[in-house]
Amino acid sequence: MNTTQLQALAFSCLLFTLGGTSLPSAEPATNPPPRRFPVPVRSPEIQPDRTVTFRLSAPRATEVVVSGQWANGRTPMQRGSNGVWSATVGPLEPGVYEYSFSVDGLTMIDPGNPSIKPMREPRTSILHIPGQPPLVFDFQPVPHGTVRHHTYFSKPLDRQRELVVYTPPGYDQTRTKYPVLYLQHGMGDNHATWTVHGKAHWILDNLIAQKRAKPMIIVMMDGHAATSWTGGLTNNTALFERDLLEEVIPFVEANYRVRKEPASRALVGLSMGGGQALTIGLNHLDIFAWVGGFSSAVPSQEAIKTALDQPQSTNRKLKLLWIACGRSDFLIKNNQNFISLLESKGIRHEWVLTDGGHTWPVWRQYLAEIAPRLFR
Repeated sequence: MNTTQLQALAFSCLLFTLGGTSLPSAEPATNPPPRRFPVPVRSPEIQPDRTVTFRLSAPRATEVVVSGQWANGRTPMQRGSNGVWSATVGPLEPGVYEYSFSVDGLTMIDPGNPSIKPMREPRTSILHIPGQPPLVFDFQPVPHGTVRHHTYFSKPLDRQRELVVYTPPGYDQTRTKYPVLYLQHGMGDNHATWTVHGKAHWILDNLIAQKRAKPMIIVMMDGHAATSWTGGLTNNTALFERDLLEEVIPFVEANYRVRKEPASRALVGLSMGGGQALTIGLNHLDIFAWVGGFSSAVPSQEAIKTALDQPQSTNRKLKLLWIACGRSDFLIKNNQNFISLLESKGIRHEWVLTDGGHTWPVWRQYLAEIAPRLFR
């Protein structure tokens, strides 16, 4: 065979191998279309006049409402042609506000806002409008302390727990030993709420910079010691007491430079945490000389019987018993009855009656009022 015949035979064999088809023609390479991401929805948007616009992308919703801690706090939102709902409120006074969206009856956080209130069942976003001049809970150009998060194993409760510790400005640069404020949250919140939402660390930074408060360490625990509500608040407080006294105080005193005498320890809380502080503090005046309750779920007379029955001893050991509540608070009557009980027993205390209800704006102000009184 000559060369031409050999090439023809090879081509015939190739066609046979490919099933009698010809080779596919090469097509020019093409890039896939660029992936398109949705345009982020900006919410909340604070205007210079302190009006605030909220937005939510919910194309299939039939009703969207924004509700917050301002006058006329429930505002229907309007649907735009792009499926984004919006509403503008205000102007609002400077402060820290809680708000949520309701989408066809479902309460939810604002997905455009990463600032979320720490809660057992998170459903609340945070809106912070700084004041001019700055308010006591605003971030200011002063020396700042450090917020530290710890995970520990509680032997009394037989499970893993968490707590937050604030150390004042300069803590890491000195060998000073500091007094300690054990500061508790309320029923719906957790160990992180006093810093993320209550701004306790900024309040103390500002008060310390103004020389209105002594530098101190703040310890914020998870107040939910019980895994179920069998036994209610009484059982939860008893379990919390064991965790505080047997685990947390030793942990803090082993890992931080703290003073250990009762005059250098304070126990303060709000709502459920106020009940914990009053109950545990008044039963352990050999540990805590400073006790405070904000809008407290006050203890029963039986729960603090020893302190009530021995007023001279109680008054001698207490540096300060500070109790505050708002006139519109649903716990005001219980607190007034508790004050009457203290008066009838001759227990020295300070009673602060203010405007406001069972809300964080009230409790931030209470912390700013009690902190300068501590460890003097």
